Amino acid sequence: MFAIVGILVVLGAVIGGFLMEHGPIRVLVQPSEMIIILGAALGTLLAANPLHTLKGVIGGVLQVLKGSKFNKKRYLDALKMMYDLFNKIRREGPGSVENDIEAPDKSKFFAAFPGFVKDHESRDFVCDTMRMVLMGGVEAFDVDQMMEVDMDVHSNEMEQSVGALSAVADSLPGLGIVAAVLGVVMTMSALGGPPEEIGKKVAAALVGTFLGILMCYGFIGPIAANLGKLAHEEHEYLHVLRVTMIAYMKGTSPLLAVEMGRRAVPGHLRPSFAEFEKCCKQAVGATATAEAAPDAAPEAAAASS
Repeated sequence: MFAIVGILVVLGAVIGGFLMEHGPIRVLVQPSEMIIILGAALGTLLAANPLHTLKGVIGGVLQVLKGSKFNKKRYLDALKMMYDLFNKIRREGPGSVENDIEAPDKSKFFAAFPGFVKDHESRDFVCDTMRMVLMGGVEAFDVDQMMEVDMDVHSNEMEQSVGALSAVADSLPGLGIVAAVLGVVMTMSALGGPPEEIGKKVAAALVGTFLGILMCYGFIGPIAANLGKLAHEEHEYLHVLRVTMIAYMKGTSPLLAVEMGRRAVPGHLRPSFAEFEKCCKQAVGATATAEAAPDAAPEAAAASS
């Protein structure tokens, strides 16, 4: 959301300043220059990157425009989910969560955390790791190494998308010059004509350079930088899950394991201990109610009879 606000501020400042100098806004409307610059930029993006990177760029840009999905609530939900999962394994045994781990999209347990189910990267990261935990016989160090490799692969994929978008941003000033040179060629062909016509062609050529520089430093470059920050935030989120699962594998209690995960949350998003404790108590209360319900049913039937 802030990305959209930033883009509007850039447009408002540039166009507003131009209008304050009594510049005719129609001069800036040059469809042919836009086609040259944007078409060439799109062509360079297609020529330089495979399909999976292009999909990553599109998805990343959409995520930048929506805003970061990693907030305090997202971390609290993740900690609560891990706490409930560990407690379920502790009470009912590893077999009680096998179906949940194998098919998280059909799991009643994970249905309480729809944001987690929709996030395929985080969901697969947790389920693949917990599958190894349930198998047994695997050292915590080995699982930690596997998670680190998984995180590195995911980070590299995100970096490719960031690099592709940054390359397009770097090319825009040069493409603006290309559009300007073509405009100068058209101007030279019109020499000897009316001065007004020559002036329009020169203005159109300069607008090409202006658009290339503006799109580079005002739009595409900042979006690429924002995408890089989102990639870092996702890496931090996976790191919290990693710390939590490794702590549990080492034999710590569910509460302590999740508390270690809470300490790994970035400071500006870290929930307080009171918020964390309240969240865990709610989970315990819900579990106790669910366990008491089957026992209450026979008593109610006996009373009615």
